[in-house]
Amino acid sequence: MKFSIIVPVFEQWHFVDKLSACLEAQTICRDSFEVIFVDNGSKDFICPNTMPKNFRVISCKKPGSYSARNYGIRQSKGQWLVFTDADCLPEPDWLEKIDEQSVLNQDNHCMIAGDVKIVTESQSPNIYEIYDLVKGIPQSYYVEQGYAATANLSFHKNLNDLLGGFDERSFSGGDVDFCRRAAALRAKLIFAKSAVVGHRSRRNWTEVITKARRIKGSQFGGGTLALQLFCIGRTLLPPAKVIIRFAKSKEYSLYFRAIASFVQLQIWMVELYEILRLLFRAGAERR
Repeated sequence: MKFSIIVPVFEQWHFVDKLSACLEAQTICRDSFEVIFVDNGSKDFICPNTMPKNFRVISCKKPGSYSARNYGIRQSKGQWLVFTDADCLPEPDWLEKIDEQSVLNQDNHCMIAGDVKIVTESQSPNIYEIYDLVKGIPQSYYVEQGYAATANLSFHKNLNDLLGGFDERSFSGGDVDFCRRAAALRAKLIFAKSAVVGHRSRRNWTEVITKARRIKGSQFGGGTLALQLFCIGRTLLPPAKVIIRFAKSKEYSLYFRAIASFVQLQIWMVELYEILRLLFRAGAERR
């Protein structure tokens, strides 16, 4: 078996049916891949009634998506590890395009980062969907910076074994850490534009700020006092860099860019409050 697709699931089982349909529709031979859904302690756990023989569900009790991914890796049979998320919708030729890149880059010290495109369920997106569309998950930009999002990331199991898997201490940012540790071993990070995964936009304020709080908690819980002070200092500064990126984006209308900037300023207020909450030893968000 060449590929193991590993999907951590926490309170998002309502998305799994559509994700499963996308994975069943892959154009690559079904015998060449398996799909492992790793439940990570969901209260609303709804296991699909029927699944193909190359799909399975396992359970990881240790909280955190990176703990779930590592657990899935330990249960996997494939030579290549392929990661996506429960709220993603891979294109039918997604795995085929990853396979093409794996053949072109025979080096086992290679990471393949596919494109991620935000998709909305509505033809008339609300302000939070607009924010997610404009902000996006700019995988090509991430790759230029030396990392990639696990919404669409693949690498050989040998590389994983060398690095000891993902860092399980944080609920966010483990993909950045993994890629940078891999780069220290001179592993290549390749952007595969044709290997596309759709990512559902967040639809309301709660979903948007939950992600922002999770990321901020990971940044603040980075370990050393110096890193915590750096996180506090960066959070105190207005999000000018992000808003400038929005303003320069030509893909969306001026109206969409203005809406996204307005929501970003609202999120900044939430991040400031989250830092105060974390300073008083409150628990970090994990959703």
